Amino acid sequence: MSFLNKSIAGLAGAIAVNVLHEILRKTVKGAPHINEIGEEIVEKSLKDTDFPADDKDKVYAAAMTGDLISNALYYASFAPGKSTGSLIGSTLTSGLLAGAGAVLLPEKLGLNDEPTAGTDKKKLMTVGYYLLGAVVAAGVYRALEQKKQ
Repeated sequence: MSFLNKSIAGLAGAIAVNVLHEILRKTVKGAPHINEIGEEIVEKSLKDTDFPADDKDKVYAAAMTGDLISNALYYASFAPGKSTGSLIGSTLTSGLLAGAGAVLLPEKLGLNDEPTAGTDKKKLMTVGYYLLGAVVAAGVYRALEQKKQ
């Protein structure tokens, strides 16, 4: 299992989540707004510093960058094994855990959970985004590993 292949696959999964999220939040009524949780984290992190958080575009960019990096690292850590059962198991596990975290953790961390957990539709879509990211990461990883052989 190559570190480079895991990293590329993780990044591919993270990009898939972010692209899907951005498209759907702009086109589907009632879609999750995962970016708002990231923006809240950035704003709270900067609250007691000398760095201003009043430029919404910069806060959004920081939130999306953090989201992309953290998701890439997360998906890279779940590279599947060689068996089909391992592939399916690790893909489903990583996607469901990431989705559950995005739905359940904001409230536990003192953040507004409405952007991902405000409705059943948002909860299901959020989990679906992260499942898609896991499927993309697993598929890219498998393809890269097979190409290597």
